Amino acid sequence: MSHQLFDLVVIGSGPAGQKAALNAAKLGRRVALIERVNQVGGVCIHTGTIPSKAIREAVLHLTGLRERQVYGDSYVVKHDITIQDLLHRAHHVIRTEVDVIRSQMARNGVAVFYGHASFVDPHTVHVEAGDNSADLKGQHILIAVGTEPARPQTVPFTPGRVIDSDELLDLAALPRSIIIVGGGVIGTEYACMLAAVGVRVTLVETRPQLLEFIDHELGESLQFRMRDMGIRLRLGESVAKIETFDQHVEAALASKKVLKADALLYCIGRQGATAKLNLAAAGLSADSRGRMKVNEFFQSEVPHIYAAGDVIGFPALAATSMEQGRLASAHMFHQIAGSMSPFFPYGIYSIPEISMLGATEQSLTEQGIPYEVGIARYREIARGQLIADPHGLLKLLFHPDSRRLLGVHTIGTGATELIHIGQAVLTAGMPIDYFIETIFNYPTLAECYKVAALDGINRLRGSQDLKVDAPPVVEQKETKAA
Repeated sequence: MSHQLFDLVVIGSGPAGQKAALNAAKLGRRVALIERVNQVGGVCIHTGTIPSKAIREAVLHLTGLRERQVYGDSYVVKHDITIQDLLHRAHHVIRTEVDVIRSQMARNGVAVFYGHASFVDPHTVHVEAGDNSADLKGQHILIAVGTEPARPQTVPFTPGRVIDSDELLDLAALPRSIIIVGGGVIGTEYACMLAAVGVRVTLVETRPQLLEFIDHELGESLQFRMRDMGIRLRLGESVAKIETFDQHVEAALASKKVLKADALLYCIGRQGATAKLNLAAAGLSADSRGRMKVNEFFQSEVPHIYAAGDVIGFPALAATSMEQGRLASAHMFHQIAGSMSPFFPYGIYSIPEISMLGATEQSLTEQGIPYEVGIARYREIARGQLIADPHGLLKLLFHPDSRRLLGVHTIGTGATELIHIGQAVLTAGMPIDYFIETIFNYPTLAECYKVAALDGINRLRGSQDLKVDAPPVVEQKETKAA
């Protein structure tokens, strides 16, 4: 068994691990990257973000959903869409992304090891890979193992019948009907995709509204659109028992209702993938959900061991994980780097997609901060007509005195791209006057910002007597998104 010395040993090759490894390598450090499967990329590339978004793009293309406002509800690109049709695009994107990551690691001299990692002591990580097992010693160690679906023992998981979100990608065929337990981001996204290709979907969620952390107006709009797609929403309901039969699955609700379908997708919660790391040998521990606790520099209770990404919990986004990994690597090697911005966007790839940034109406109300609202609807924008999306909208929240932007919320085609214009303005602490005074390309969805800002200003009374005192900075707080 070989023993090798490194300045940094990274456990996990997802977004956080990748960026930490590359940043350290560019600083001239010797870096090892450990991945438990024989492909780099982590959950993000193989079972989470990338495949689910690739499937969504395939759904939108093959069903012709985007064009039906123009060509009619019967318009489709392909009849009888199969799971193979949806996964073909996902497999292509996954292969490409894996090749990109491998190339980046090779160009920067990062040593990649495949196998199961576990701590031997605070500075040593054992990589179990049969004849190629190795002990890696690191001056610093970063834990970036991500998460895995929660699998309660009370749920009778059965391949192809009762599955988690990872196993959805292994289906041999699309079910005719499915029950989705859990109306969080994952459950909502897959409900929309499956319904769009003709699967009869019933979504069960214990809370009275889907995605309670988003703007309530956008949440109501999403629920309307989902019902319009044929999704049955069982809100305020909980599943008491799940049973499998030869040809179907039954979910008994606490309210005595019984739901039947060909399959059931269970997606309530995710666990940090730390159970097999032997954390105790390094003087570490994880909480009941397998998550690591870190300080503002992403250090664990053992200072030379860091953790980043989904394994540390909120916000558990690929984009924030990348930045956490980079900042952790910068701190351990004394590189000058700022802290992570408190303003980061959420992207929810439902159909239609949703994105949000900053404060919501409900959070501002709870904090007693006055605000005004400006709204632009896609149907008012030439680009909205060109892309045949009359239902989309952009909402701006701003302080009525200084006009400083406080929050941006959007639903519709391109929402996750459109949000970044607002992100720049909100982070800079600028007023919504910027949108009014700026010229945007025509015709683009960016015009929504000008229309929404004008709408908001027109709602103000006595605007000629505006105060110039800036309101307090409103930071995003932890939500239930994770």
